[in-house]
Amino acid sequence: MKKSIALVLSAISIAIIVAASGGTAAGAEGNNGPMRDGGHGFWFVRACGAPGLAVGACSAQVVTDSAGKPLVTNPSPPPSAYGPAQFHTAYNLPTTAPSVQTIAIVDAYDDPNIETDLATFSSNFGLPPCTTANGCFKKVNQVGGTAYPAADAGWSLEISLDVEIAHAMCQNCKILLVEASTASLGNLGAAENEAVALGANAISNSWTSSEFSSESSFESYFNHPGVAITASSGDNGYGPQYPAASRYVTAVGGTTLNSNPNGTWSETAWSGSGSGCSRYITKPSWQTDTGCPRRTVADVSADADPNTGAAVYDSVAYQGSTGWFQVGGTSLSSPLIAATYALSGNASSLNAGSAPYANLSSLDDVTSGSNGSCGGSYLCTSMVGYDGPTGLGTPNGLGAFGGSGGGSPPPPPQPDFSVGVSPSSSTVTVGTNGVFNVTVNATGGFSSEVDFTQTGLPNGAFSPTFVNGAGSSTLTVSTSGVAPGSYPFTVTGTSGTTTRTASGTLVVQAQAPPPQGDFSISVSPTSRTILPTSTSTYTVTITPTNGFGGSVTLSASGLATGLSGSFSTNPTSSTSTFTLVAKNAGGGRFGSRATITITGTSGALSHSATISIFVL
Repeated sequence: MKKSIALVLSAISIAIIVAASGGTAAGAEGNNGPMRDGGHGFWFVRACGAPGLAVGACSAQVVTDSAGKPLVTNPSPPPSAYGPAQFHTAYNLPTTAPSVQTIAIVDAYDDPNIETDLATFSSNFGLPPCTTANGCFKKVNQVGGTAYPAADAGWSLEISLDVEIAHAMCQNCKILLVEASTASLGNLGAAENEAVALGANAISNSWTSSEFSSESSFESYFNHPGVAITASSGDNGYGPQYPAASRYVTAVGGTTLNSNPNGTWSETAWSGSGSGCSRYITKPSWQTDTGCPRRTVADVSADADPNTGAAVYDSVAYQGSTGWFQVGGTSLSSPLIAATYALSGNASSLNAGSAPYANLSSLDDVTSGSNGSCGGSYLCTSMVGYDGPTGLGTPNGLGAFGGSGGGSPPPPPQPDFSVGVSPSSSTVTVGTNGVFNVTVNATGGFSSEVDFTQTGLPNGAFSPTFVNGAGSSTLTVSTSGVAPGSYPFTVTGTSGTTTRTASGTLVVQAQAPPPQGDFSISVSPTSRTILPTSTSTYTVTITPTNGFGGSVTLSASGLATGLSGSFSTNPTSSTSTFTLVAKNAGGGRFGSRATITITGTSGALSHSATISIFVL
């Protein structure tokens, strides 16, 4: 059934940490700490660590407790995790393809238990068996052999997610798992080519690498006409990843998939969904957005929020736990879309990721949510029509992926607007002004007046106080007499009965205390040659700093035998004459040396200077 997409613009949460103190490797289990979306919902961790340059990291996000320990259930899946029925209903998809198709899963390292884990998953949800014996399942290494790479707990959980979701979505499809020797792009690319050579109709890549200047040299691994290739857009929020930025793949973003009490489904952009403008890959002809001159990520999207994640069975111990996990990330959305291509049975006629752009009526537009700060641009903010975090939208049937059907055409875009605040952070000291730029982005031909108000700040003045259609205003906050602290605020743009908001935080710092008064001490001259019996004088100077106004008590140390000294003024606040008297200094020996230290003390402050004496 078609989902009901609520046209409710989420507040663009701008996490502004404004403080006086400073402070955003594939393989093995993830090394990041647990996190939550905006401080709400489940805790979750990345299964495989962060992506690197030309090194992939899986995008699985595992639900945990606040200490990062997976919330594993046995013998049944977590009650909050979605299964096959929820995904088929939410996305209006059949359970079988019109003819047998092969979905390939390309991941790194080995999952030694994947076939038995798939059997447990299938049995729990009443799916047809998918085994090596019945020809449904096949596992190979990156050259098509059975000498599998080393096992890895994080990647095993990723493999379980990918294989089980692919089978859940297309229940008569064959599943081909190709395991790369390592997570290097060269090995993952070799596995990609092997999947094509073994007859894959659709390939899912639930892993990402940071973009790098030579990534175009890897494009041949994904240029396979007639094979639908999907790639996770990443789980780090705004900022493109590779191979999602490849012009030959369908870049799959992420949503939060909510089940509504009335039986409908609604979606917003997941805050972790990767998106943005590639720095290196040229724009394919079917992309026509104007805010990015190169390849824009993503193309389409599906559920990825760990809070609305999938039930996954994995018996390879992950952080010491086995059983049923709840897993999200764009690792979930990629196999969901790869399986949707396979369900259409028509991948051989498609041109890379172009099909959704020609079949918008078979997609549900996701119009709210954000994955970062980009000045309210569509590159990080979901809105009517195409946007970065969710692309063109999510499946409503097979029509956008080479199949037939897919619901009624969506209504034409309605006039609307969004509000953004930049910069995303500002620190000010009491007595100075905080300044923010408030922007209005118009869509669907919106041109009406938008009036600005704010809540949460001690004061604030907009200039101008309104704009017509798209435009900007400066919000100035005076902090004179304002108590130091954190001031979260909301800017509201109002046009008639429509309101749109953006949020931010201003932190006001106390004025720094005045520097402590201090002084320095100097002696002139700093060295002198004297006779064994003689008198010499030296000027001691006290130089105050930072408003020092105290008196300084002087003392002399290091007076060798035959030497004595006295000060003309002691204590002093400016100068004093130090008189050095020599009586048979050095025992009358020629060439005696002495170092005399003159010390000035005022309370806890103490500084010194030295005089070098040479006795003839």
